[in-house]
Amino acid sequence: MLLWTRIVLVGLICLSLVSSGMGCGPGRGYGRRRHPKKLTPLAYKQFIPNVAEKTLGASGRYEGKITRNSERFKELTPNYNTDIIFKDEENTGADRLMTQRCKDKLNSLAISVMNQWPGVKLRVTEGWDEDGHHFEESLHYEGRAVDITTSDRDKSKYGTLSRLAVEAGFDWVYYESKAHIHCSVKAENSVAAKSGGCFPGSSTVTIQDGTKKAVKDLQTGDRVLAADADGQPVYTDFIMFIDQDLATRRLFYVIETDSGQKIALTAAHLLFVGHSNSTEESDGRMSAVFASHVRSGQKVFVFDAERRQLQPVTVKRIYTQEHEGSFAPVTVQGTVVVDQVLASCYAVIEDHDLAHWALAPVRLAHWVSSFLFSSHPQASAQNDGVHCLPELNDGFYKC
Repeated sequence: MLLWTRIVLVGLICLSLVSSGMGCGPGRGYGRRRHPKKLTPLAYKQFIPNVAEKTLGASGRYEGKITRNSERFKELTPNYNTDIIFKDEENTGADRLMTQRCKDKLNSLAISVMNQWPGVKLRVTEGWDEDGHHFEESLHYEGRAVDITTSDRDKSKYGTLSRLAVEAGFDWVYYESKAHIHCSVKAENSVAAKSGGCFPGSSTVTIQDGTKKAVKDLQTGDRVLAADADGQPVYTDFIMFIDQDLATRRLFYVIETDSGQKIALTAAHLLFVGHSNSTEESDGRMSAVFASHVRSGQKVFVFDAERRQLQPVTVKRIYTQEHEGSFAPVTVQGTVVVDQVLASCYAVIEDHDLAHWALAPVRLAHWVSSFLFSSHPQASAQNDGVHCLPELNDGFYKC
């Protein structure tokens, strides 16, 4: 009877793999040479996507003006790409400052412009605005918007330039004026830019035998310290890396507590904090928020080895650091204790329960695999790159 059960389950797995391959693989026509994509210029006053700029389907809500003296000024990075001309009317270098996502899209567009019109460069007329020249709540104040033209200022090119900006990946493109194109991007904490949410590879987790292990060294079959749905510490199976990158340097938020614990994670990764209406220090109620939304004075949950429980501890300070390598581990519980601090395994969508529900098929596949191949030796989780998972809402981990 047990043999037949296993045979049926193997068949179901094979069927699942075939169907998932159809969903995540190259699809129909794979292997054929693709014809060059025909570019359809945008019409004057047209915007793509066809929704308001500061909505979820476009660049998202305004998050507040960034000034040179504000804590968020570190979110801006200068763009010294020699293939882009910056007008810089103020002669302060402000137009060169932008978020990393905006910089990446702009650099991609610069290449497209040179390929489309040899000898012509991309030109930025407006970038980050620190002088209040734009309307209230403009994304220029956050370094998330640029106004662009071509270097030859040939207005007949602007419709096509708009389309090239769409193709380059800007989250909202508007043929706003006869004199320029307006482009903007989502905030760094609202997208899976560069794989969404991760920890540095040097971060550590606690294995069931009590030893510490670097996140980058995790293997399928490892049981790591996490928390269950009631917030109680448990050891749970590590399933896989939803994404991993061994070499790229990335910016991480470092959350440091009064008692000295430090956890580093990317802006869009979810971290558990105490409810804002919790008055008692022992109150174990928690919610998951983006790392970039954590503030000094809030409580995070730290594992107390002596008491064998998670304790709320006050956040002392928050700063950023660059690390080489980034890893996004997933466990059966959907949580993981990293460097003694409890974090979610998920990112991008600010709803831990929804993200955990979305990955139910992954947990089911792990359970079936464990049942069938319980004696299978441990193996590293996967190669570099994003693991193939179903798309959820606005860009949640997808192939």
